[in-house]
Amino acid sequence: MLNSDWNAMIMHYLGLDHIGHKAGPKSPNMIPKQIEMDGIVRDIYSAMENEDHLSNTLLVLCGDHGMNDGGNHGGSSPGETSPALVFMSPKLTKITNSSQRKSPVKPKNEGEFEYYRMVEQSDIAPTLAGLLGFPVPQNNLGVFLDEFLAFWDKASDRAQILYRNAKQMKKIVEAKYTNLRFDESVVSTKDMGFECSESSGLRLTDGQTLACLWQGVVTAMGDEGDVHSHLYKFMHLAQETMSSTASNYDLTRLFTGTGLAFLICALSFFTLPSFRPVTPAGVYYSLALALYSVLMFASSYVEEEHNFWYWATSGWLLCLFFCNMRKEWYNNWIFHPAIMVLATHRVIRRWNQTGQKYAGADDIVNSGVFHGSYSVILWILIGATYMDITIRLARHVARSIATFDTESKPRNVELESTDQNRMFGTIAVLPLCGTAFIFKLAFTLKDAPELTSGVSTALMSRVDGLDLVGLVRMIFGGLLLSGSWIVVAEWTRSVRRTKRGAQGNGELAVAFFDLTTLFILTQTKAQNIPLYFLFRLQYFFLTLLDLTPTAVTLTTLLLTQTSFFALGNSNAISSIDLSNSYNGISGYNVVAVGTLVFVSNWAGPMYWSLAGILLLGDHGRTQRFVDTRELHVADWVAKEREWLNEMARKEEKGREIRKTRKEWVGHVSLLTFWTGAMLAAVMASCTALRQHLFIWTVFSPKFLFAMAWGTAWHLGVTVGLGGLVWWLGSW
Repeated sequence: MLNSDWNAMIMHYLGLDHIGHKAGPKSPNMIPKQIEMDGIVRDIYSAMENEDHLSNTLLVLCGDHGMNDGGNHGGSSPGETSPALVFMSPKLTKITNSSQRKSPVKPKNEGEFEYYRMVEQSDIAPTLAGLLGFPVPQNNLGVFLDEFLAFWDKASDRAQILYRNAKQMKKIVEAKYTNLRFDESVVSTKDMGFECSESSGLRLTDGQTLACLWQGVVTAMGDEGDVHSHLYKFMHLAQETMSSTASNYDLTRLFTGTGLAFLICALSFFTLPSFRPVTPAGVYYSLALALYSVLMFASSYVEEEHNFWYWATSGWLLCLFFCNMRKEWYNNWIFHPAIMVLATHRVIRRWNQTGQKYAGADDIVNSGVFHGSYSVILWILIGATYMDITIRLARHVARSIATFDTESKPRNVELESTDQNRMFGTIAVLPLCGTAFIFKLAFTLKDAPELTSGVSTALMSRVDGLDLVGLVRMIFGGLLLSGSWIVVAEWTRSVRRTKRGAQGNGELAVAFFDLTTLFILTQTKAQNIPLYFLFRLQYFFLTLLDLTPTAVTLTTLLLTQTSFFALGNSNAISSIDLSNSYNGISGYNVVAVGTLVFVSNWAGPMYWSLAGILLLGDHGRTQRFVDTRELHVADWVAKEREWLNEMARKEEKGREIRKTRKEWVGHVSLLTFWTGAMLAAVMASCTALRQHLFIWTVFSPKFLFAMAWGTAWHLGVTVGLGGLVWWLGSW
C-alpha cells in the first residue's frame, strides 16, 4: 500500500471460503477469520486516509457467492445468493453525510441478509465504469447504482452517465427483439406498430413495453424532462427481462438427446428378464421407476432426491422382511436379517445431512460426537474399519500362500490355508493397511485438524510432516503388488481345478472387491470411513437372505443410490468433494485427477455395485457339499434337516449361477433400463422446463449428475468393473 506503482489491486481472501466449505458458516473458526479479515480491511482503509497517492482510491469489498448452512453454494437459497457488498473511500463522505444511514444496522424484515438494499451482482461493473470514467462492458446487464449520482453536481452529467449505461443495454435488447423499433429519435405510433398509451387498453409484451420505455427516454432527453426516472425504468425492466431469458436453446439437439435416451430404454426393455411369474421385486422395481421419473419434473424433489432413495430403500427392506419371514423368526423377528439391514440403514441415513432445504442441520458427523476430545471415537471406528479389511485381505494372501504349499498335500486337491499361512498373510498385509491408516490420519491433520484433536499428541507429532504424496503412492503400489500376487495364485488354482473338472467359488472376485474397498477408503473423507463398516454389516445380513436375481439387482440399485447421498453428496455442483482429487499426484494430470474425483464422490456406489455382483453370483461362499442323501437316516431334528437342505440348495444354486452369464446379463439389463429411463426423465424435464426459474440452479446440475451416473458409473463401474468381477468369479 505504500508503493505508488500500481493502478488496481485484486485480492481474494480464501480463508473464509475454505472454512465455509469445511464446516459451514457456524464453524468455530469463522469468527476468528472474520476478525482477521476486518483487521486487513482496517489497515487498507487507514492507508487510504493517510497516504496522498491513495486519496482517490476506492475499496470494493464483495463476495462472489454466499453459502447455505452446510457451507456449500451453487443453489438458489437466500444465503447462497446474498453476498455482501460495501464501497469504501474517504471521498464517499460527500454521499454518506446526506444519506442518514447508520452503521451497524439490523437486517430488514425477518431475514438475515438484507441490510440497506439489494442490488444485482451485475450492477457492480457499470458502477465502477462510471466512477472510473470507463465505458460500460459489452453485454453487461448491470445498472449504475443511483446512490453514486450525487458525485456529479450537474444534472446533465448524471443524465449522460445513465444514458450511456442504458444505450449499452439497448444493444442487447435490440438483438433479442429484432422486429421492434429502438431508434435514437422519436418514432410515430404508426411506425411502432402499436399504441404505447396506457389508455389504449392493449396488453403489451415485454419487448413492446421496452420499446415504449425507450421512446420515453428519447422524449425526455429531448425535452430535458425527468430523464432519470425514464432511464431507470427502462434499464431495470431490460435487466429483469434479459436476465430471465435463459438461452437460445437448440431444440433439435434437446429433442435428439431425449429421443436417444428413450431409444436406450426401448432397446434394453427387450433384454429384460421374463415378467412371469410376477414377483415382489419386479413390482417394486416398476413402481419405484415410475415414481422416480415423475419426481424429476419437480425442482423441490430434485433438490431433496435423497429422501426418495432413503424411503424407497426402507420400504424395500421391509418388503424383504415379510417375504423372508418364517415361523422360526416369529419370536425373534427383531434379529431378522432384513430388520438388521433396515436398522443399519437408519443409522446410515443420519450420518450426513444432505440436500438443499436442510443442509447444515444436525447429523451424526456434525453433532460434536467426533469433534474435539471426542474425535478419538471417530478414530476407533476408522480403526475398526481398517482392521476388518486387514483381516479380509490377510485371508486372501494366506490362501494364495497355501496355493504353492504342496509339501503336506498333493496338487490334485483344493488347498486351504493353515495357521502358519494365515500368520504370514497377516504379516504381509499389515504394512499396506497400516500405511493406509497413517495416511488418512496425516491427511486429516492437514485438512480437518479439529477431527484429530482427541488423538495422542505424541502420535500426531510423528505423522505431522509426512510426505502425503509418497504415502499414497506406497498404498497404490501395495494394492497393485498384492493384486498381482493373488491373481497368479488363483490362476494356478484355476488350472488345477480345470484338470480335476472342479469349479471354484469365486474367491478371486472377493479378493478384487476387498482390494478395491481399501482403495475406496483411501479416497474417502475420514468422517465417512465408518460408513463402510456399516455397509459391511449390511452386506453380511443380506447374504443370509434368500434373494432372487431381480431382488439382488433392486437391492443393489437402492443401496447404490442411498450410499451416494449418505456420504454427503447431493444434486448440487457445490457438493462435489475435491479434497482427495490429488492423492498421489504431485502435478496436474487431467485423466488421473478426473478419475480420483469420480472415485471420491462415487465411492459408496462403487462399493455396492461390486458387492451386488458378489451377492448375485454367491461368490466366496464356503463350499460344504452337504450330502443330503443320508439325512433320512440321521437322528436330527426337523429344523436341522431343513437347514442343511437349504444350505445344500444355496450352494448348488451358486455354482450353477456362476457357470453361465444369464444372471449377469439380466442384472445389467435391469440397471441399463433404469439408467435409460432416468436419463430420459431428466432430459425431458430439462427440455420441458427450459424456461423454469431454477433451470440453471436445479435442473441443469441434475442433468450433469445424470450424465455422470449414465456414463462413468453405469458404463465404467456397473458394466466395466462389474463385468470384470463376474469374470474373475468364474475362475
